[in-house]
Amino acid sequence: MGVIIIGGGAAGMMAACTAASSGHSVTVLEHSEKTLLKLGITGKGRCNITNNTDTDGLMKNIATNSRFLYGAFSRFSSSDTMDFFESIGVPLKTERGNRVFPASDKSLDVVYALRAHAKRLGVKVVKANAERINTSEGVVVSVTANGKNYSCDSVILATGGMSYPKTGSDGSGYELARSLGHVIVEPKASLVPLNADMEICAPLQGLTLKNVGLTLYKDGKRIYEDFGEMLFTHFGVTGPMILSSSAHMRKDNAAYVISLDLKPALNEKTLNDRLLRDFTEFSNLDISNYMPKLMPKVFSEVFINRLGMDGGCKVNTIKREERRAIITLLKDFRIDIESKRDISEAVITSGGVSVKEIDPCTMVSRLVDGLFFAGEIIDVDAYTGGFNLQIAWSTGYLAGTSVL
Repeated sequence: MGVIIIGGGAAGMMAACTAASSGHSVTVLEHSEKTLLKLGITGKGRCNITNNTDTDGLMKNIATNSRFLYGAFSRFSSSDTMDFFESIGVPLKTERGNRVFPASDKSLDVVYALRAHAKRLGVKVVKANAERINTSEGVVVSVTANGKNYSCDSVILATGGMSYPKTGSDGSGYELARSLGHVIVEPKASLVPLNADMEICAPLQGLTLKNVGLTLYKDGKRIYEDFGEMLFTHFGVTGPMILSSSAHMRKDNAAYVISLDLKPALNEKTLNDRLLRDFTEFSNLDISNYMPKLMPKVFSEVFINRLGMDGGCKVNTIKREERRAIITLLKDFRIDIESKRDISEAVITSGGVSVKEIDPCTMVSRLVDGLFFAGEIIDVDAYTGGFNLQIAWSTGYLAGTSVL
């Protein structure tokens, strides 16, 4: 069979390799200069390939339409993903949170290995902009790209979403799907940095907090908890915990607040005991000179301002009520979230082709014979930790095997 894959990202290239390994003639149409550009920048250049967990673990980390993905995960699991990449020459390692990375910590090793594997299998990559998927009596017959018709028996649409448009994920695939009658669920940013209270964030620009707890509130209700790392920026906050939190921010008009636990390993009693000991030992220090013993100095300045204390006051003058206020703020430092950043800055897009119009057992369109979908173009998305790439690998594999 002649198979055309539109989009040379993670899902598209997995689909290409899978279909080609079954003997099909496979052509990838990619409108960027090279395939797998987005994969090369994932995980800060380290590429969190998957998460070393079972199908239930994968399902629990899907933010949208998890049930749709059960078949794909069952057919191609995270262990299958790891076996696949090690078989094509990419040694892997598992880190905290079961995150799987190349042993080299270089995403380009994954990119080069996948490109080389596709080439060995005879996959042809053409730099071209797909303009139209042509059908006859409801069946795919060809793809028009750069004015040229490419005849085929099947098309796998794997153009990604709208995040990082410079890598090729510019939303163009939505129009191709829509032109064939598919409903597109409105694309929105998911796993995206957040605009936040600049009175707090501006002085902290460039500061990374590690091993802190985070709680996300929506309209005063606790909706998400996390532990790990975050970064303050010129616009607000980002980092792994922030990106995961953003996936839970589904209502545009809700009031969101993050609460930081700066001392998650200590409960309030233990923290109070420590302060009492410290205040005895450092009784003659100014509070501004003591606080950096609990947190980064730049953060301590913002912390003291939030308390409304005079940084020049001596530790031995601090009253019980003020000590209690310090403990409360250490365990519950709140930052108002103003909005998500633009969708172009998102790691992943939420929304896309409605799962109601795709057969979850094969990834084939329920509207057009011979049309398949894979990856981020589908209305599915997950939290951080390698889960979104696993969606790409699993749906790509399933689409590639289903063109048989």
